[in-house]
Amino acid sequence: MHATIHIDPQFLDYVSAHLPNGYSLAEFTAYCQTPLRKSIRVNTLRLSVDEFCQHVNQQGWQLTPIPWCAQGFWIERPSEQEERIPLGNTAEHLAGWFYIQEASSMLPPVALVNPDSAPACVLDMASAPGSKSTQLAAMMNNRGTLVANELSSSRVKVLAANFSRCGVQNACISHFDGQVFGQYTQESFDAILLDAPCSGEGTVRKDPAALQHWDTTHINSIVELQTALLDAAIQALKVGGELVYSTCTLNKFENQHVVASALETYGDALEIVDLSGLFCGAEQAITPEGYLHVWPMVFDSEGFFVAKLRKVKATPLKESKSRHGDVPFSPLTRKQWQPLDVYLKSFGIDLPLTQLFYRDNEIWFLPEYARELGAKIKLQRYGVKLAQQFKQDYRLTHEASLAFGCSTAKRAIEITQAEYADFCQGKDFLTHHTPSLKGELLLCFNGQPVGLGKWVNGKIKNSLPRELVRDRHQLGWG
Repeated sequence: MHATIHIDPQFLDYVSAHLPNGYSLAEFTAYCQTPLRKSIRVNTLRLSVDEFCQHVNQQGWQLTPIPWCAQGFWIERPSEQEERIPLGNTAEHLAGWFYIQEASSMLPPVALVNPDSAPACVLDMASAPGSKSTQLAAMMNNRGTLVANELSSSRVKVLAANFSRCGVQNACISHFDGQVFGQYTQESFDAILLDAPCSGEGTVRKDPAALQHWDTTHINSIVELQTALLDAAIQALKVGGELVYSTCTLNKFENQHVVASALETYGDALEIVDLSGLFCGAEQAITPEGYLHVWPMVFDSEGFFVAKLRKVKATPLKESKSRHGDVPFSPLTRKQWQPLDVYLKSFGIDLPLTQLFYRDNEIWFLPEYARELGAKIKLQRYGVKLAQQFKQDYRLTHEASLAFGCSTAKRAIEITQAEYADFCQGKDFLTHHTPSLKGELLLCFNGQPVGLGKWVNGKIKNSLPRELVRDRHQLGWG
């Protein structure tokens, strides 16, 4: 039990009038005071769900499927593992095999993207730390372009690190107040996720202080921001495109009322997409409008709200702005590409010339629509930095090794868990391997790339970036 949780009586008064049928205020309060079940999402950019389950079952992990996400599971680990090593410091997490993500937060990407016909150009307007963005990238199977926007500069670094760990290839990062997309990128995206800043009422099971200072004045100011962000999302959406508006709060002011305001403003240019058939059991959380309003006791999860809209007609566009200036990349010539191609293929990396660009002495892989979008709005980061050029030689980057490396390549070797532990601690280590090519090597753990090393006289010199090095006390394995 969360003994420290304080729920404002005013909030309880509000909740009592809006509880779903069949639920009592006492039941709502009891669930709010019960800690959340741990949940994870398998990163299918790294390995399949079946491969993951087979691996962790051998370690005694108990996985319970999350109904709305085929890659999501509630997880229980043996008590000695829980005591010895946090879930985020396990070898599997550091290798990007899964993302620690609250179960209900997996709903918005599932509502937005059909993996069988994924949209080509997607915007995540408020993306850090990256749970939903990495989920979207996996659902897009690294195809097309995902623009992940984040206002906080410190959280941009976390977002980039999560993209690298999870092997995301198709993402660009921007650093703006999301409202600017309504002016700079009008009718540019096939799909948009707006997981809006909110009062966080649904997160009390994770954050005991979430409801400590609840008041309607604070909510009114948030509603203004949410309304402006949703308006910008509608402006940035192509005709025929779809958007999801979501929050992790419970009150109708930030949820149904914000969407109703947009529908009133844009009339028959927008239509609601009914989410009642999104997954088996969705009817337990469906609203009369066709939105999902998830209360903590419905699925034993955080509270969440999800609405989906489709833009069926052109909307009156507000005054647009355009960015003046060139995208800071030049296309790679075939002559430049040929030696680079030989080098990359030795790591199992085979990329089309049309998506390779250079800037100074850096080689970059740019997603399909990155330059087109970059001409409209400044992007903080374009795609994946592939390699650094030194005269006639190249050096692969750590992020490129994770995003594109192949364990069957000439320069790839498999390392043990003990060796991987040394690698994560920034240590050099001995190896019994005699690689077919000397020098730079792609290091793989259980068949998945984890970084780079250099073979020197039977020892692997560690190339892990210093900012990713873990202290030995953080690792309970190896």
